[in-house]
Amino acid sequence: MEIFLDYLWVFLIGGLFCMIGEILIITTNITSARILVTFELVGVFLEAVGVFSYISDFAKAGVNVPIIGFGASLARGVIGAIKTHGPLGIFTGGLTATAGGIAAAVGFAFLFALIFRSHTKK
Repeated sequence: MEIFLDYLWVFLIGGLFCMIGEILIITTNITSARILVTFELVGVFLEAVGVFSYISDFAKAGVNVPIIGFGASLARGVIGAIKTHGPLGIFTGGLTATAGGIAAAVGFAFLFALIFRSHTKK
């Protein structure tokens, strides 16, 4: 029964973030790209103030999988790199922390570009 509740919370929290994004798209003139960046900055902010880990313990993949989790990973990487490498960590920490996700995204994009016939919208 406990795993069912975990799945329910993941679904509800992740769905809440998606619903907020959809409401912003439908009711405002904000572009999808700006909403994406806003969500990423929310993740960075939550990690910077130290709240993201508490939310992540409760919401699990509902907050870690969306772009908010990617922003938090970037911030976590930068904070860790600054502690070990000093100011140079600002430039290296985020990419080091998220390299696996970025590599997977580029790899899958390439694979799907080979499989499917891509073209620009008219």
